Amino acid sequence: MSQLRPALTLLMLLTLITGVGYPLLTTALGQWWFPFQANGSLIKQNNQLRGSVLIGQNFTQPQYFQGRPSATADFPYNPEASGGSNLGPTNPALFMAIKQRVAALKAANPQQTGPVPVGLVTASASGLDPQITPLAARWQAPRVAAARGLPLALVEKLIVDNTRRPIPWFIGEAGVNVVLLNSALDKLAR
Repeated sequence: MSQLRPALTLLMLLTLITGVGYPLLTTALGQWWFPFQANGSLIKQNNQLRGSVLIGQNFTQPQYFQGRPSATADFPYNPEASGGSNLGPTNPALFMAIKQRVAALKAANPQQTGPVPVGLVTASASGLDPQITPLAARWQAPRVAAARGLPLALVEKLIVDNTRRPIPWFIGEAGVNVVLLNSALDKLAR
């Protein structure tokens, strides 16, 4: 009995510190220092929730940039079913899916004669990735500019303005958030 009391006291103390105090402290600091990120990096337009900067969306209309394909279950970019397709590089189903995606992209972008960027035909590991490479965005720019009746130079400037480079520069590659880029395009229409 003499050893049980200190053990239970320590259990209660550590439960209060690590189970109550630490989560409250990190939540308060997150809300204070990084409120946008701590609340899900949500995008609001006209007081309506439009999505999150962290999760891609299924843009299919020609006036919008398209992101990477999503391999999530039930529907594209389902945040409750994050995951890749688990198809290996030698799987015939993956080869056929990529072939179909390339054909669909070439049909939707007839002005492009070059190869389709690989990021537009392969899904990310999570299936939710909102970023594409600047090359993939520039490849789609003529279609988006024509569909919106905008000068190509203006659409390309929006791509440059929405390109984020990693910090420090030698880790990773630059990316364009498709959700933010399409939001910027919608703001031009107003």
